[in-house]
Amino acid sequence: MAEGATYDPVVSKHLVRYGMGLSPHVIVKARGATLWDQHGREILDFTSGQMCATIGHNHPRIVAAIEKACEGALHLYSGFVGPAVPALAGRLAAMLPPSLSKSLFLSTGGEANEAAARMARVTTGRYEIVGLNGGWHGVNGGMAALTFAGRHHVDYGPRKPGTMSIPAPHCYRCPIRHCRDACDTTCLDVGFDMIDAQSSGSLAAFIAEPVLSSAGVIVPPAGYFPKLQAKCRERGMLLILDEAQTAFGRLGSNFAFEQMGVVPDFLTVSKTLGGGLAIGATVTSEAIEQDCHEKGFVHVTSHVSDPLPAEVGLAVLDVLEEEGLNQRAAAMGERLSRGLATLKARHEVVGDVRGHGLLQGVELVKDRETRAPDAERGRAITDACMARGLSMNIVAVGGMAAVWRIAPPLNVKPEEIDRGLEILDDAIRATS
Repeated sequence: MAEGATYDPVVSKHLVRYGMGLSPHVIVKARGATLWDQHGREILDFTSGQMCATIGHNHPRIVAAIEKACEGALHLYSGFVGPAVPALAGRLAAMLPPSLSKSLFLSTGGEANEAAARMARVTTGRYEIVGLNGGWHGVNGGMAALTFAGRHHVDYGPRKPGTMSIPAPHCYRCPIRHCRDACDTTCLDVGFDMIDAQSSGSLAAFIAEPVLSSAGVIVPPAGYFPKLQAKCRERGMLLILDEAQTAFGRLGSNFAFEQMGVVPDFLTVSKTLGGGLAIGATVTSEAIEQDCHEKGFVHVTSHVSDPLPAEVGLAVLDVLEEEGLNQRAAAMGERLSRGLATLKARHEVVGDVRGHGLLQGVELVKDRETRAPDAERGRAITDACMARGLSMNIVAVGGMAAVWRIAPPLNVKPEEIDRGLEILDDAIRATS
């Protein structure tokens, strides 16, 4: 269970508790960056739901896309597709480099990552897959083994064979005690030395998030991903980038890898493509797809290539372009970052502020020199924010850190950014 998670007894009476806690606020309406609970109380959403409502809750274009799908077909046999499915695949291909031109549409990011991993194993003929400590790629079987966040492996038995991890490039908390506030990527060298020592000689792929969101918004330093990809190439490994949270404007560009200096062999997208509905996509090259097809690759699910989420995905891409959300996210992210920097200067509990665009992390500490995490204070401030009408998410990383993950919708208004910062400032003062 997430550290400090609580469950309202009325809300959770007949529900399985799944580790996140359940609030007594029952949300009856959501629009843009605002939620309304059963008592009519407004709540400012600084998490975009579960990081999925990037174009705002219940955007009119999403509602219209759902209505359009209802007039056609919501679901089909997996051997059929509706017109939205090839249209969405074409739109993605037009947005991406030529080497990322073939898409497989599924229901979640975990499924998309699972498909990428399976294709990597098929095309390379090898089975070992490596990730980053703190990475979150899903809770289904294969991806649960590659989700190295917190204590999520405890009590579930052995992981899938061939799954390994290396230290994440955390500039604020160097995992190998080598750097402080600046990363020279020695952790990457050490990590691959560890992998070479453990591998059975069957390295297939490396999976990573461009920004490790669930690990506490860890931002790899410039040059990290080109060096990572070079190490993969040396070993015949493919690179899978999981852009569940970073694609389609969150960092101020269509895709985070555009800012990282690499083009992956597989790109997976999900949360930010669905506008609040469930969709995932695995994107790869024509050559890899052809090779997997010739080798008999099968990945059929109940909702593969469903028309409804594809229709919604097209609407999300339309809104991204028509409303200039890449540029807006960059501008609003700068406004948010400046405000958070002001709070850091004002409050000793704020140890670090980091992020890109509208994905920002605020790390809370008891002491700035020792950097001892202050998860207890963080939870108190988070509760005080909610009492004042601001919903935020605190990531407690295995007792090693306490980080607010702040990610409002891309079309958040300037006055909503300012109001959220004011509430946060007041909540910090109230809990001091």
